[in-house]
Amino acid sequence: MSHAYICEFVRTPIGRYAGALKDVRTDDLAAHPLRVLQARCPSVDWGALDDVVLGCANQAGEDNRNVARMAVLLSGLPVSVPGSTINRLCGSGLDAVAIAARAIRSGDADLVIAGGVESMTRAPFVQGKATEAYSRQAEIYDTTLGWRFVNPLLKAQYGIDSMPETGENVAEQFGISREDQDRFAWRSQQRAAAAQQAGFFAREIAAIDVPVKGGTTTVSVDEHPRADTTLEQLAKLKTPFRKGGTITAGNASGVNDGAGALLLASEAAIAKYGLTPRARVVAVVSAGVEPRIMGIGPAPATQKLLAKTGLTLADIDVIELNEAFASQGLAVLRQLGIADDSDLVNPHGGAIALGHPLGMSGARLAMTSVSALEVRGGRRAIATMCIGVGQGIAALIERV
Repeated sequence: MSHAYICEFVRTPIGRYAGALKDVRTDDLAAHPLRVLQARCPSVDWGALDDVVLGCANQAGEDNRNVARMAVLLSGLPVSVPGSTINRLCGSGLDAVAIAARAIRSGDADLVIAGGVESMTRAPFVQGKATEAYSRQAEIYDTTLGWRFVNPLLKAQYGIDSMPETGENVAEQFGISREDQDRFAWRSQQRAAAAQQAGFFAREIAAIDVPVKGGTTTVSVDEHPRADTTLEQLAKLKTPFRKGGTITAGNASGVNDGAGALLLASEAAIAKYGLTPRARVVAVVSAGVEPRIMGIGPAPATQKLLAKTGLTLADIDVIELNEAFASQGLAVLRQLGIADDSDLVNPHGGAIALGHPLGMSGARLAMTSVSALEVRGGRRAIATMCIGVGQGIAALIERV
């Protein structure tokens, strides 16, 4: 079997909800990193690209009708290049990388772009059709985040806790205090600020021109981080999701917009097109957990990944753990026996600071893993994240 190598990657800056990227259509947002990859890799015969696989969690608005294929057409890639959109909710972008890697390792493909996109700002309201003739009832759902068109049987068996409620469930079940959550969130902000100051994310980000009144403006940095965050400020925030709860806007990830893509190649494609391999995707696994504590998903997924690869945490140099909530991040670390403040985990900050555009976040974790290994001189990284409706996903990435 061939190895699947990550040769290049790029992402947009991550925008706040109704922020800098609010006027960029989702399909246009997805097309941007595809254009940049073409420009950065001029030796590639893009007509030979086997596939473009993008993760997207919503797919109810401008991302409908296979946003990966639409992005291919908008990006200037040859019309012969196919595209597929996949949905594993929060894990979609990382699952796209897994699908691309498996295709290459199996010999079905030599050159694949994988990534993800989400514009949570532009997620539409949706309305179902009437279930009875002459019905005058209509339900409208906001598709930005969470459940809609719920199956009553599923609700009876597993509940339909909102994402913040699952964070509260994890905090309660695993004994995660508000103080520890706020400290975790503060560390994320501090590390992200330091990384921005050092230019770390410039390794990933390609500036994007966005429409404004009278012309365009260029967005080149993530706008969600709040470098001036203090523990005192975090402690004052309300807990709106549960009386006596611990989840706040400050210790949870953001609602965000962004897109990213990675170019994966086989040894044959690397030799043919003069590409430089930066890392290889060794293995990717998923695991299921109870939906009401979906945030714990990275723990069993990581354990499953280590068992599959015959490694231990001592063999891992970087862990990129998606910070959906500080409560679940801490619960996962404690389940794995990792210190709350380990500098191996999210050394450049995480989703609490950077933001969490659902379908794109897994792609960001993969590319940040490679960047972190390169900067720190490490060999192996694990990218892992929890997934709504009760799953976890984990990938082992090895620098070459």
